[in-house]
This record gives sequence, C-alpha cells and structure tokens, in this order.
Amino acid sequence: MRGPGDILLLSTYELGHAPHGLAVPRAFLERAGFRPAAVDLAVERLDPERLRRARLVAISVPMHTALRLGLALGARVRAESPGALLCFHGLYAPLNADLLVRAGASAVLGGECEEDLVALAQAAEAGEGLGRFVLRGGGAVPRRRLDHPVPSRQGLAPLDRYARFDDGSGTLRVAGYTEATRGCKHRCRHCPVVPVYDGRFFAIPEDVVLEDVARQVSAGAEHVTFGDPDFLNGPAHALRIARALHARHPHLTFDFTAKVEHLVRHGAEVAELAGLGAAFVTSAVESLSDRVLEKLAKGHTRADALLAFELCAAAGLTLRPSLVPFTPWSTLEDYLDLLDVFEGRGLLAALDPVQLSIRLLVPPGSLLEGEPGVAWGGLDEAGLTWRWSHLDPRMDALQVRVAAEVAAAEPRNDPPLATIARVKGLALAAAGLPHGHATTLAADQRRVPRLTHSWFC
Repeated sequence: MRGPGDILLLSTYELGHAPHGLAVPRAFLERAGFRPAAVDLAVERLDPERLRRARLVAISVPMHTALRLGLALGARVRAESPGALLCFHGLYAPLNADLLVRAGASAVLGGECEEDLVALAQAAEAGEGLGRFVLRGGGAVPRRRLDHPVPSRQGLAPLDRYARFDDGSGTLRVAGYTEATRGCKHRCRHCPVVPVYDGRFFAIPEDVVLEDVARQVSAGAEHVTFGDPDFLNGPAHALRIARALHARHPHLTFDFTAKVEHLVRHGAEVAELAGLGAAFVTSAVESLSDRVLEKLAKGHTRADALLAFELCAAAGLTLRPSLVPFTPWSTLEDYLDLLDVFEGRGLLAALDPVQLSIRLLVPPGSLLEGEPGVAWGGLDEAGLTWRWSHLDPRMDALQVRVAAEVAAAEPRNDPPLATIARVKGLALAAAGLPHGHATTLAADQRRVPRLTHSWFC
C-alpha cells in the first residue's frame, strides 16, 4: 500500500475549481508515509492501467453532482479493478451510505474524516477488517479538530485548466481555491452540511491557509476562492487571513461565501474585506418570500436580503446570489416577484441564469425529511433525493421548462440577460399573463465580477 499509485484518489466535479477533495486527503496520506496518486476526471482522463494497479481507490463526493458522477465512476472501478478496495468520502457519502455499500464500497467516510482515511489505508495494509469505516448517516461522522497539513497540489492539473476569474471587464485571470473553515454553525433545514456537521465548524490554521494560497500564487493564481460554507462563521479568523494575504500578495483578489445575516451583521468587516481584495461574495439568498425563508430556517428575511445587496454595493462588493426558487412552498407569484425585484433594482447582472432553475433537493438525512404538508413521493436513490411534487402543477412544469432553457443557452454562450428574459417569458406564460415584452429586459447592462463557472450543487 506504500508504493506509488497503490492508493488512487479520484475527483469528478468541484464546481469548476481545482479539487480540494484531492489535495487535502493526499496531504494527510503523504504525511503518514503513503504515496497516493490523484486524478481529477473533470479535466483529466483516467488511465486504465493506473486504475488496475490501485489497491485502494478513494472517490471524493463533496456535493450532489459529484456523487452522481462518482457512482458511475465507482461502477467503472468495480469492473476494471475488482480487487481494489473502494472508498467514498466527503459530505454526501455518509448521507447515502447504504446505496454506496450496495454499489461496492468497502468504506464510506465523511465529516472531518482525513485521519480516518489514513487509518483505512493502514488497516487495509495490515489486512484488518474494515467494518468500522462505513459511516451511516451524518450522526456517525467524526466532528473533531484535525491537525491539518498544507494541501498537496503538486502534480495535479494546472490551475489554468479550471474556471477563471472575470473581473468584470472581460479580462480572465487564473483562479485558485482554498478553505479557511469547514462545517457551519447554522442549521438551515435544506442544507446538506447540517446533518453532517450539526452546527459545528472548524477553523483551518492560518499558516496552513496562507501557505496553500502562496503555493497557488506561485503556480499562477491571481485570484482565489474561499470555498467555506460560510467564510464569516469566524469573522475574526477570516479577517486575519485576508489581512495577511493582502500584505503578502497585494494584487491578489478573492471571493467568499457568507450568509445574508452575516453580511448584514458584520457590515464593517465586509467593507474591510472589500478593501483587502474581495471582488464578490456569494450568498444563499434562496428566495424573496418570507414564507419560504421561514420554512428553510434561513435566518434572514426578504428585507435582510435586499439590505445585504445595498450594504455590499456600498462597500464596493458585488453580491452574487444563489437561489432555490422551486420549493414546495414557492408560488408562481413569488417567482415573478423575484424577477421583478431583481430587474427593478438593477441586480440581474449579478445573477447566473442557472439560479432561476434550481429545484429543492432533499437528500437522505435532511432536516426537511417528512415535512408535513409536502406531497412526498418516496426516496429517489438514483437521484439522491426525496421526491416531492408541488401542489400547483404549473410550478413543476415551469421548472422543467426553465431548466431546459438554461441548459440550451449555455452551449450557445447566450448573454445571461437574454436567457433571463426568455425565462421571464416562460414564467409570465405559465401565469397566463402577456409576455411579449419579456424578450428584452431594460436591466443594468454592467458586467460584474464572477467566476466563469456558475455556482450550484
């Protein structure tokens, strides 16, 4: 197990950025004396010989899309390397443990699990039983502070093969990725982080984060994404890191994710982050319906969300919202209102069209499981979510049409506002309202900072 390539780490998808799900576990394994190989199938091809040579194959599944792709990859592992031990690790693994075991997994790890991955490699090397390495459900995962080494990125695909940072002028810059914290101290009911971390979050040591970024800057990064579920869970930690980064790399820009309530509560810190190089912030606005926000336990209101846009704009920081416009409680009126508000306030330039197509996912273990008043349809194991139907069939039909429109626009490289205009036309038609004027939007045409890959799970 100590030979080069005996352990093979695989990633399928991480939102278009360099895979943290390879770099972090590889660093833990290397520190323990192993020599794992790593391949990101999002940008690389997997050599069948490397797969056949591996004795332990670990697939990173940090999100829904990654797990769907990971299941297909696991089937390939079982077919081409039947003697290898198969492990799935990451946020979505323990939530779907039974499915993964049936798919041939010998180990299912999640939470703060990198030390468990090392222990798995050691146990496999010693010929020990592996039953303790199948963690079923979020309650079984480790929630403990780890001794983090600097992520190991040497030999991974170069950063220029991943999503770029567009500063708003059309100039594209090489972007890196890191995390300053893991987990989250909040309990939004629809979030897959919650059943795994249960309100806990862990800060990565400042020196580890700074060295990780420094190495990526040396590799060409001019911008870095902080992919924490919420960068402002620990605002003092976030500011220390941002200040140190700015002092060492004054021309480096960055983006981060934060809850609406944190953007409103920590206005001074947000303004300082903008001055230290923050180009934009992603925030889970989700909806402008107070009814929906309450069901999701988002911790903010419609008024808070609109205030967050204003505060960020005043700080010179673009707020890029993520949305879940299709939930069991959302109405067609909510959808049209959201479009009208974003258009009226000149916010459409900050909106990726894909956000208008997102339908609520309810993974196994979600706090929304069995919510009263929802038309549940059973667990869709292949889709990795509980089925539900909207009580207004127009909403389900609209979501399908919007998703198809957004998907068709992407390969054509349609301007986002043109796609949003067509989506608004679909929504007006669903409501039986005149929609001829929706073919063009008199919206703010400015370009705003963004990554060239849209955020979604």
